[in-house]
Amino acid sequence: MTQLLPPFPAPQDDPGGRTDLTLTPGGETPQLRADAARNRSRLLEVAARLAAERGAANVTMEAVACGAGVGKGTVFRRFGDRTGLLEALLDHHEKQLQAAFLTGPPPLGPDAPPVERLRAFGSAVIRREHTHSDLYLAAHAEAARRHTAPPYQLRLTHVCLLLRQARTEGDIELVAHTLLGYLDTILVDHLLTRRGMTLERVEAGWYDLVDRCTGGQSRCSTG
Repeated sequence: MTQLLPPFPAPQDDPGGRTDLTLTPGGETPQLRADAARNRSRLLEVAARLAAERGAANVTMEAVACGAGVGKGTVFRRFGDRTGLLEALLDHHEKQLQAAFLTGPPPLGPDAPPVERLRAFGSAVIRREHTHSDLYLAAHAEAARRHTAPPYQLRLTHVCLLLRQARTEGDIELVAHTLLGYLDTILVDHLLTRRGMTLERVEAGWYDLVDRCTGGQSRCSTG
């Protein structure tokens, strides 16, 4: 089951001041009125509780509305649809990950060589998504949104930056997509649950791929 999340602060009450880390689902207004922000936080708290109790796959818009004591239309207006709601739940986890790789200590954060940061980035993603696998799997059910969602775009930008710093050859964006494809939630879950691989083996595969893409062994082909 998904672990119960800490309380969701209203956007303007975020004590870290990391507005650049705030990711919102498509169509979500970044700056909400105080009452709208409180209502959104309340809905997310209810959704997180339901995910912890029932599993993310069983969280419905109707159940969230009932738990929050509002009409179902209110939930749809705030999040658009069920995928938007799950993406908002993931935003809480993503902000923690983003803070770690943007401003946290090395080797994941700055002040470490780019290849070391790439290796640490993949390991952090694999372990975080494994811990909350049912939530990530439910949110990634709609494949069409996967590569346009803000969290993926930020991950792509981060990986591209590290690849450039590592002086990686070839089409940097395509190499970055290749690397992120290895970290795909559904693929990693398949390897761990269906193929019976260990986290350590999956991580070792990530380190090998990073080495190959950055010149540690051989270059990744982009053509």
